[in-house]
Amino acid sequence: MIRIRAGKVVGVTAARPGVSELEVIVEGKRERAVNYDDLTGPVRPGDEVFLNTTAVYKRLGTGGVHFVMANLNAPQKDVFEAGHIMKVRYTPSQVKVLAVEEADHPRNNLFRAAKTLAKTPVIVASLHSVLGPAAAVIHKLTGGKARLVYLMTDGGALPICLSRLVGELKQKGLLAATVTCGHAFGGDYEAVNIYSGLLAAKGAAGADIIVAATGPGVVGTAHEFGHTAVEQGELVNAVNILGGSPVAVPRLSFADPRERHRGLSHHTRTALGKIALTKCTVTLPEMAPEKKAYVEKQLEQSGISARHRIVYLEASLTFEAVKAYALEVTTMGRRIEEDPEFFLAAGAAGIYACRRVK
Repeated sequence: MIRIRAGKVVGVTAARPGVSELEVIVEGKRERAVNYDDLTGPVRPGDEVFLNTTAVYKRLGTGGVHFVMANLNAPQKDVFEAGHIMKVRYTPSQVKVLAVEEADHPRNNLFRAAKTLAKTPVIVASLHSVLGPAAAVIHKLTGGKARLVYLMTDGGALPICLSRLVGELKQKGLLAATVTCGHAFGGDYEAVNIYSGLLAAKGAAGADIIVAATGPGVVGTAHEFGHTAVEQGELVNAVNILGGSPVAVPRLSFADPRERHRGLSHHTRTALGKIALTKCTVTLPEMAPEKKAYVEKQLEQSGISARHRIVYLEASLTFEAVKAYALEVTTMGRRIEEDPEFFLAAGAAGIYACRRVK
């Protein structure tokens, strides 16, 4: 069930294209809220709003702010734009988009002309935070000549504008274009599923390298299959079916206090050891001998080393690249110096992908 409460906007604390971060009064308290300007219209202090307060009430990390469902003071508007595909279908929040698959899309002909990925390297990751370091390394190594396109799946946040990282990477020229597939929406290109999304990234957006990963915020549990990261294995299969070159980023950490995420996360062990039925390259950074031995044992026990190609790379360039573009990257609240192996794994994938670009 949705927990809905009336509130009043006190102030706009931050804004970027498509999204406003707010301070609201709700149930007598000042709390944080998010408004998607393209969905519910712009907001101003004093506006009366209806809020989805479910996540805050449940004290959840995922989606743990209030979201504006309706602004009673926003002017009513009709929808006239082209497009017939609905995302977040059959819910009160369904959104109409012009998908690249539709004949009316201005780049539909380019999309349809892309029958395969033509061996394009596709970096496949299970966390959104991989995007920053991978993009920085790719831009650094190619001097910005490689056109990087991000395919955002619907495994996490659905509106791409929620990602501060995507906006920053585009503003700094590290990311050429975005595609949102499934029920994710708001990218430069909209696609119905991961297959058409990958082909849109190649054909319509002209990608030299693709990063395919969820948006910010994922669902994870202690159960082997109870997490959104299983999609990493499905993405590997999709890239191979379409004739691309999948490069899988392992979720790697020696800073996470949870045993199931130590070394290779159980997310990676399931996605690549059981879900991915086709072969990919798994890139790992060079590590201290004891850490490498720990990870290699996990690779063997999970079946990953038997199924896939394992490549170790010197990836310290990652630190230099992230600093060069002044990116403040984090994962699970940890900065790059607190969890270096995670970010080095992302950088290693970027290095390998650059070597595969024709």
